[in-house]
Amino acid sequence: MSTRTTKIAAVLGVAAMLLLAQQLGLWHLFADPAHMKQTLLGLGPWGYAAFIAAYTLLQPFGLPGTVFIMAAPLVWPWQVAFALSMVGTMTASVLGFLFARLVAGGWLRARLQARIPARFHKYDKALERHALRTVFWLRLVFWMPPWLHAFFGVSGVSFAAHFWGSLAGYLLPLLLVSYFGQQLFDALRHAPAALWLWLGLGVLLIAIAVSLKRRRSAPVA
Repeated sequence: MSTRTTKIAAVLGVAAMLLLAQQLGLWHLFADPAHMKQTLLGLGPWGYAAFIAAYTLLQPFGLPGTVFIMAAPLVWPWQVAFALSMVGTMTASVLGFLFARLVAGGWLRARLQARIPARFHKYDKALERHALRTVFWLRLVFWMPPWLHAFFGVSGVSFAAHFWGSLAGYLLPLLLVSYFGQQLFDALRHAPAALWLWLGLGVLLIAIAVSLKRRRSAPVA
């Protein structure tokens, strides 16, 4: 099979999987936590497979991974939630990485790179010198956004470095979310309006301070 045929087959395969997910109602299922919990628990052991399959297929192509890792502790005990979140996050990351690497040729590579924030292009050199370490830190900080899968896919990082660096980078964040997910969800749900007001004000002040610092450090034309 030629490279061109392989790329076309990969694109058609992903399109077919996304269409199937839509027909099965997976997009709507994970948008409704109450319905999702009832459905997954009703499936018994097959609920594990449904969770991982939905995570793997939907996250690399638009549905935020936080939807899944925050939902898992609401459905299962934290140990199960952690295991499922790790498997789902890794399979989604691998799918996004391989899809970007396989089909990213010519104009598509340019389009993928254009969707990646410009500040991340500086990591290209770091990936060449310290691929495993760079993947680890980027995953630890930014977790699993689809554009980061694409960034690694179109970069020169090897599959092994991407896999093991991602696995190590995900461990701590997913463990914390899985263990404290239910408590965090309950705390946010019962948080008073004043707390959100103060948090919003704090974020605004930080944004203003960062903006002022950048202006002061910018060279004068």
